[in-house]
Amino acid sequence: MARTVITFGTFDVFHVGHLRMIERAAALGERLVVGVSADALNLRKKGREPVFGEDERLAIVAALKVVDEVFLEESLEAKRDYVRQHRADVLVMGDDWKGRFDELADVCEVVYLPRTPAISTTALIEKISGNA
Repeated sequence: MARTVITFGTFDVFHVGHLRMIERAAALGERLVVGVSADALNLRKKGREPVFGEDERLAIVAALKVVDEVFLEESLEAKRDYVRQHRADVLVMGDDWKGRFDELADVCEVVYLPRTPAISTTALIEKISGNA
């Protein structure tokens, strides 16, 4: 049976750091499922709306060759449900979340990947808006 990997992110102002994370997650299995944070979830967790709406971000992520399925992530607290629903064998998150999802080790392997150095969506947005 194919090993399914699941990962999550906002993927706003899509950049090479996002691409590398998704590619590294895909390399851990045969099937990659990506949860894209809903606009409302992003507003709750980051205090701002994304630059690109959820439909646009879903389309961008879905267009990547290594992505087999995308869905809208509506709640950070529902990770366990998403893992089960998509029958994921591995949960991959950036290491800025290290330890946050260790309790899911009873239903899947949990892997935290290092972020791509010197790349940040927030920093890009600030640079583009002239606030950097």
